[in-house]
Amino acid sequence: MSAEPDPRALGAFLRARREALTPRAAGLPQDDRGRRVAGLRRTEVAQLASISVEYYTRLEQGRVRASSTVLESLVRALRMDADAERYAYELASRADEQPRRRDIQERPRPPVRRLLDRLDGTPAIVLGRRLDILGWNGPAVALYLDFAALPVRERNYLWLMFLHPAFRALHRDWENDARTAVGALRLECAADLRDPRLTRIVGELSLRDEDFRAWWAGQQLSGKYRGVKRYRHPLVGDLDLDCDTWNSPDGTGQRLMLLTAEAGTPSADALRVLTSWTAPRRDGGEPGHS
Repeated sequence: MSAEPDPRALGAFLRARREALTPRAAGLPQDDRGRRVAGLRRTEVAQLASISVEYYTRLEQGRVRASSTVLESLVRALRMDADAERYAYELASRADEQPRRRDIQERPRPPVRRLLDRLDGTPAIVLGRRLDILGWNGPAVALYLDFAALPVRERNYLWLMFLHPAFRALHRDWENDARTAVGALRLECAADLRDPRLTRIVGELSLRDEDFRAWWAGQQLSGKYRGVKRYRHPLVGDLDLDCDTWNSPDGTGQRLMLLTAEAGTPSADALRVLTSWTAPRRDGGEPGHS
């Protein structure tokens, strides 16, 4: 490859990849209204890669050279395999800057999974640092939904808050809870905004929800991991539950979220009724194991 890259060559390659990638393959909802081409629009690629439409347009037109950071985001947005990724970096004369692919699946530590199994009357979930739902117990399923029935990519607290109608409807203070979750994700991931999983979550939510797009762009932060969660459950009615979150001591960023109610309150009675209907759940031999 020449030491002086031709931005037009990379631009042509990006355009070809964009036009060949269907919305379904990119993980976007099917909506053919007003769509003149089978592939992705420039706006969709830009949002999936968390860059501006103007900048992406200049990239395709060969008017600007792509940085390694932008290339990494575009590789993920355009679902490039290893060969296509290598070719894109070579076209940009940045082969030496190509990052190693990371595909690390977070899992709750065995002691945490055992603890989940012992919390018979207390809804509890394990959150990863990107708010992925890594583990849960039976009471959490009774309160929220059956996480095991969801595709792995949808087992994310923020994804469910914005895109799962039943999960969203549970929250009586949805806007407050959703804003807090957005701020928590940005704060936790500030040191690694190029994380592949994070980029996919932010890109998809930005495309599919106007509130998320505005709140994420506003860069509001939240370190709040405790407080009162107000739910409206379709079976037992209103619940006011104290939410406490405990950080894992191993430095992974995982947190255990517990939901409890003060004894003698209507919420405590309703929670007891709700969790009494729940049989112990074990997925893959471990509670909440995915």
